[in-house]
Amino acid sequence: MDYLDLAPISRVGGTVKLPGSKSISNRTLLLAALAAGETRIHDVLDSDDTRYMLDALRKLGIVCEAGGAHEVRVRGASGVFPNKNAELFLGNAGTAFRPLTAALALSCGEYRLSGVARMHERPIKDLVDALASLGADIAYLGTPGYPPLAIHPGKVRAGSEVRVRGDVSSQFLTALLMSLPLLSARTIIKVDGELVSKPYVDITLNLMQRFGVTVARDGWSAFTVPGAAGFKSPGEIYVEGDASAASYFLAAGAIGALSGGAPVRVEGVGQASIQGDVRFVEALRNMGAVVEMGANWIAVTGGPARKLRAIDADFNHIPDAAMTVAILALFADGPSTLRNIGSWRVKETDRIAAMATELRKVGAQVEEGADWLKIAPPAALTPATIDTYDDHRMAMCFSLVALGGVAVRINDPGCVAKTFPDYFSVLAGISGH
Repeated sequence: MDYLDLAPISRVGGTVKLPGSKSISNRTLLLAALAAGETRIHDVLDSDDTRYMLDALRKLGIVCEAGGAHEVRVRGASGVFPNKNAELFLGNAGTAFRPLTAALALSCGEYRLSGVARMHERPIKDLVDALASLGADIAYLGTPGYPPLAIHPGKVRAGSEVRVRGDVSSQFLTALLMSLPLLSARTIIKVDGELVSKPYVDITLNLMQRFGVTVARDGWSAFTVPGAAGFKSPGEIYVEGDASAASYFLAAGAIGALSGGAPVRVEGVGQASIQGDVRFVEALRNMGAVVEMGANWIAVTGGPARKLRAIDADFNHIPDAAMTVAILALFADGPSTLRNIGSWRVKETDRIAAMATELRKVGAQVEEGADWLKIAPPAALTPATIDTYDDHRMAMCFSLVALGGVAVRINDPGCVAKTFPDYFSVLAGISGH
């Protein structure tokens, strides 16, 4: 489908069962592959990114079998990939490309990793440099500093210290954390610069602990991976619902509540979540929405105002969900500023530039900087055709503009398959016209 026309949505209300988290699904799949024993993983996200990870693991000789609905059984290889020669295509899945790069660089094999054109524009130099400092042998097959990559057997030094930049992508640190237990030697990771997206590193550390490896850390600047520690299967593990995906429906509830809409509730994520994006509710509350939470659910139940409150805040901790805040800013009582979002520049597209361009189409006045975005809402939204830049979050975010009483055309709606193939049908399920 080239485009999808969304009619104005007059009201929303109902309950959404969230798909599994992409971040947790792909981390869990790789940890299960590296662990000793078989792991039954429940509620695995079925999307492009998880399919790329599963396909790569199978090509590396890992047995991954489908169980029940959204269940995968992974037979771990105790840290040794059976296949020492493989070519892996990983689309635009950063949660597969970065951790696999690190794990394979320490695996004494010949591997080639590539992706779509945008993946080849996303930086990986900081991770490659960190691995090279340990003795890994990684070559660039295109532009230096970027994929595609060729990995050759290196002379990796165990029990050393490694440094990695933290201000570009937290996935570089996550990749090192998940791969260094393969060396069975105590290794210290030092982080240079401010670490972005810290909650995603928390997810990594939490899941590693469930697989038997506890990492000691000194704040966000140093992490110690213990020696003689290999991953061990927990037997079975459940994947939480996707907190980033929850943001769209919770935002819909907040916007709908401005005109007296019914509550919107999401299930699969809540107060017990290990995902940082659950803190999106803080932004909702700061903007005037009424939010209730349980251990495994969140609901937006309304608010007294006819407009949301403008916000000026640092969103370094929730960069993905912050995109939804940019859409909420269209319904605010004044200009909103999103700060410390520089990591948007190296995501599926340059999200600062893309958001600025598309927000202007619907009537907003937008200023952008290297790591910030200021959005002044229009008196009335303008119907528009939204380009999505092969970025799933652009498509899902801008669908919410239809709640402003205008029609919206979403170009390339199929890009949501990266993390949420059924998004538009789920949105329609809680929408009235």
